[in-house]
Amino acid sequence: MIRVLTILLLLAAPVARADSAADKLTMAGIAEFTNAYQAWDGGRFVKAENLFQQACTNATATVTNFYWLGTAEFHRMLQLLSSPENSAKKLAAEAALDAAVDALTQAVKLDASHAESHALLGTLYGMKISDNWLRAAWLGPRVEREFNLALAGGAKNPRVQYLLGMSQFYTAMRNASQREALTNLLAAEKLFEAEAKTPAGPLDPRWGHDSCLTFIGSSYEKLGERAEAEAYFRKALAMHPQDGLAQAGLKRVTKDKK
Repeated sequence: MIRVLTILLLLAAPVARADSAADKLTMAGIAEFTNAYQAWDGGRFVKAENLFQQACTNATATVTNFYWLGTAEFHRMLQLLSSPENSAKKLAAEAALDAAVDALTQAVKLDASHAESHALLGTLYGMKISDNWLRAAWLGPRVEREFNLALAGGAKNPRVQYLLGMSQFYTAMRNASQREALTNLLAAEKLFEAEAKTPAGPLDPRWGHDSCLTFIGSSYEKLGERAEAEAYFRKALAMHPQDGLAQAGLKRVTKDKK
């Protein structure tokens, strides 16, 4: 019996070491992602992606590794979209979007109940739709499916609610739909405020609060409520001064003010 236990422990040791190595890579990636997020630095997002990619390919695959890889790709795309546009950056943003979809698709294969991965997928499909009616016809059901799965296990998760509102923001074609997006973004804001009062584990995500404020501002802007938009763009920038989308939004809604 003792010999059997010894053999099992020896067999388990390489797996444990692999898991430990993966955790170290993931935590290093999270640290790099956090720095990239604070500085809104595309190069650092790429460094974070590389660390998460190593965690996905050089160790036992976990939903956490693929979730963080998709999250880094998603933010790299947002960083590119918030920069002055040119054809090279547009192509790079499209490539980052597709890479994020691939990583998050793998994440939900590993864990079909991972709410944030489903929410990110729904958002990415929504961004592909934008205001294109033809794309809406075939991508719309995917968006709805991903968010139904996300909400089933994460209705009180602030990033799920934020991403739902963000997706609705990109796909809204009428004021009523834009108002619905705003309602979900405001609900997410409250959930972020509650989350900020609780401790986080080393692999737990804590991104999105300031971006949620930016999209609240953008929603108010689309609805023609410039004063409310200005207030939220300023709130977002107070939390994250490097937020390029909030900077551009604030400039737009205040350009006629003296």
